[in-house]
Amino acid sequence: MDTVAILASVAGIWALGAITPGPNFLVIAETALARSRRHALLAVIGTILGTMVWGFAGLFGVTLLFSAAPWLYLALKLVGGAYIAYLGIRLILASFRRQAHGPVAGARGLSGPAALRRGLFTNLTNPKTAAFVASLFAATLPEEPSLALGVACVAVMVTVSLTWYGVVACALATSRVSGVYVRARRWIDRVAGALFVGFGGKLAADG
Repeated sequence: MDTVAILASVAGIWALGAITPGPNFLVIAETALARSRRHALLAVIGTILGTMVWGFAGLFGVTLLFSAAPWLYLALKLVGGAYIAYLGIRLILASFRRQAHGPVAGARGLSGPAALRRGLFTNLTNPKTAAFVASLFAATLPEEPSLALGVACVAVMVTVSLTWYGVVACALATSRVSGVYVRARRWIDRVAGALFVGFGGKLAADG
């Protein structure tokens, strides 16, 4: 398989993984709706940094570490699940405190750096991303890939994620969508919070 075909395969498989709703999508969507486009894009940057970390970790064999020390993988799963569930619980509790039709002013409660960290931590605390990256590389890369090819694959992953999540952030932060959110914000936040809790519980419980 030539380089172009390998990169195309990586792009296609990674795109399917990215567009499937999960914790990364939920964090970016909730930030875009409740805060602002700037905050959502900072959450995207955090997610992309996490993608880079997992991409290079997969390239250099972090899954071998998880195989040698299964307790480390389990610990990361538990921490990741707890963190994602914590975000959901906070969202649900906040929905009971805020005014039903107040303006979208969440940006005051979440700084730019905090939005970036939120995206980064959500990505990094999900070890399933490492497993997905390892499977992706095993399925698409030759047995001994060059460093240049590995870096190119990570660059493709980053480009796909940046494009998709950037579109999500910008689309959901429009005034029309934000207006819908303002009118139904309590129930939207409760549903989103419940999804966070569900993802967190599933991550912690899955073997």
